[in-house]
Amino acid sequence: MALIGLGFGRQHLCLLKRRSSLLLKLTAVVFAVLLFCEFLIYYLVIFRCDWPEVKTPAHDSGQKTLKAMFLADTHLLGEVRGHWLDKLRREWQMERAFQTALWLLQPEVVFILGDIFDEGKWSSFQAWADDVERFQKIFRHPRHVQLKVVAGNHDIGFHYQMSTYKIKRFEKVFNPERLFSWKGMNFVLVNSVALEGDGCHICSEAEAELIEISHKLNCSREVGEHLKAQERGPGRCGRAPLLPASAPVLLQHFPLFRRSDANCSGEDAAPLEERAIPFKERYDVLSREASQQLLWWLRPRLILSGHTHSACEVLHGAGVPEISVPSFSWRNRNNPSFIMSSMTPTEYALAKCYLPYENTVLATYCVAAGLLVVLILVHSGLLPSPLLFGWNLLRKFKTM
Repeated sequence: MALIGLGFGRQHLCLLKRRSSLLLKLTAVVFAVLLFCEFLIYYLVIFRCDWPEVKTPAHDSGQKTLKAMFLADTHLLGEVRGHWLDKLRREWQMERAFQTALWLLQPEVVFILGDIFDEGKWSSFQAWADDVERFQKIFRHPRHVQLKVVAGNHDIGFHYQMSTYKIKRFEKVFNPERLFSWKGMNFVLVNSVALEGDGCHICSEAEAELIEISHKLNCSREVGEHLKAQERGPGRCGRAPLLPASAPVLLQHFPLFRRSDANCSGEDAAPLEERAIPFKERYDVLSREASQQLLWWLRPRLILSGHTHSACEVLHGAGVPEISVPSFSWRNRNNPSFIMSSMTPTEYALAKCYLPYENTVLATYCVAAGLLVVLILVHSGLLPSPLLFGWNLLRKFKTM
């Protein structure tokens, strides 16, 4: 009886060891996969991105270089259409991508080109406060990094949904500064939702503000074109402080007018079957009139916009480039990205930085799940060990 009890004890101990070994292996696989898919992959992908170089190095021209990041359409999900799992997954992806980019790339300023929220156009007071709190957590940044935001149609509604209350609510959280100048460069941040051109109160105010900015920019250009400061009298420009003479960078949510995405290309352009679909003015893009006014008033050297969720590059007027920045969220794209720009008052260079592909992460999880199933079956004796199977196959081959 003692021998039987001893044998049973050894058998029980052996079973415990096997189960402990299986548990350790399963834990190791799960931990390694989670670490890779939820942390390391962002570093591995974004590490390959680098700031582009302007043609004339800043130290040669005596100008300072500004490192700016541009991203768009984060669409933080709200309480109505946002399932908790979807919110968790998408927001974790954006948080890890943004925080990793800040740490690796060290930008000086980050611009987000509208549609920060998905339900800002109808969210209640409490829902708005909750969404803002989540945004501030995801896109937290050091004090030396400036974050500038423009409004999108999902933040304040399309023209027929927009109201003074929604605009003020948005501007209370995000600095309403329309003209931002730094290191000798000017950036004009436009509320493109208000450029409907129908004379509504909000639209009239937005247009008057842009005309005033145009006036300031033109006065600065005149001085930049060798008009001596002492020659400025109390005339058209007066004696107000001048802006940098650099042509501005125009930032907005809606793209300027274009017929469609038919001429867009690249792996993050709209799908082929969607590119030829005509755009609706004042819905997909600005109207022709509003687009021409912006080009005429501001005379920008570069335009960046969002809204379409896809990449595109078009030329306007006398060759002014517009870059449509793709969505930053997996909810809208399998391959999100953002734009990196090195800028001086006279030059700029752009580069695109892709984030991890969602299908790559999902495929990694599927492979890991298959590996876990194999481990469980091997330890259960339902499947021979791959090493043992390979050894037996090799022996069989040698004896033939």
